Amino acid sequence: MIDIKKIETAINQIAAEKKIPRERLVEIIESAIKTAYKKDFGNKDSNVNVHLDFDTGEIEISVEKTIVETIENPDLEITLAELGDAAEGLSIGDTIEIDVSDEVLSDAEGFGRIASQAARQVIIQKIQETEKEKIYNLFRGKEGEIVNLKIDLVEKNRVLLDYNGNQVVLPKSEQVSKDKYIPGQRIYLSVAKVEEDTAVGPRVTLTRKDTNLVAKLFEMNVPELEDGTVEIVSIARTPGFKTKIIVASEYDEVDPAGCLIGPKGARVRAVVDDIAGEKIDIINYTANREELVRKSLVPGIIEKVSIDEESKTIRCTVSEDEKAKVLGKGGANINLASDLLGYKIILEAKED
Repeated sequence: MIDIKKIETAINQIAAEKKIPRERLVEIIESAIKTAYKKDFGNKDSNVNVHLDFDTGEIEISVEKTIVETIENPDLEITLAELGDAAEGLSIGDTIEIDVSDEVLSDAEGFGRIASQAARQVIIQKIQETEKEKIYNLFRGKEGEIVNLKIDLVEKNRVLLDYNGNQVVLPKSEQVSKDKYIPGQRIYLSVAKVEEDTAVGPRVTLTRKDTNLVAKLFEMNVPELEDGTVEIVSIARTPGFKTKIIVASEYDEVDPAGCLIGPKGARVRAVVDDIAGEKIDIINYTANREELVRKSLVPGIIEKVSIDEESKTIRCTVSEDEKAKVLGKGGANINLASDLLGYKIILEAKED
């Protein structure tokens, strides 16, 4: 026989740890017992009602059946004759509830299966679904924003973080290899997606890889971005390697890059610290397209630039000595510049 007081203790513990309403957990367990009853005592079409009465310490299980003249499905139907004295005042077509608590609970082996197999599986599944819904509701409307969370636990393939007393996950796929995750430390993350996935249910994707993370960190540290004096024209990022950013202002007296760098580099340093020392190239916008290409490919030096607007292609002539700098390790620098400008960049050797 299962001890309902132990169920109540478990419910209270899970409610406290997982921040799931106690009433929701009671519903989950009642639903689990319903599912198990259908599997072991009835069938999938049975109309089962379950109530956990913590005051009396009893589990009430009943089955709804329709009164018929001739039974075709004994799990759903019953005759007046079977009801005997209990049929008084009832007629064909009525639906009644039949208490099956004693039948189920007296079958120690059967109820053991309910407690240890189907109920356990459904409870775990429902708690996971409830946690997903809870996290989804916490982040709904925050897509595109950044959040500052405390690291609770670092595991092999994920980092567990605290969000207002709720545990959220940063998976390995959304981590940056350069980051060092330390319990108790606070980090910024981008809320990349908040969506209702028909296959897996509500889903929230937090990431440290998003380009948006860097843009939002600059907005936090640069008042000129917030008030519109300076704007980000374009931004591209290779997480853990470098971010390139083009900024502009309609005010001639304003140095956009200088605003992002800040006094003695304080503003850009604050952002760099938040992304684990990742390099940042800040470029002032210029209407001179060739000059903008040259700035975007720093630290390499370009000899000649040819831009084909129709094919969205840029051809750059470069000396052999500068080629490696333009390309960057594994082509990272040229690929980043290509993303920043929105053009395919082709290098051509300088003729002797």
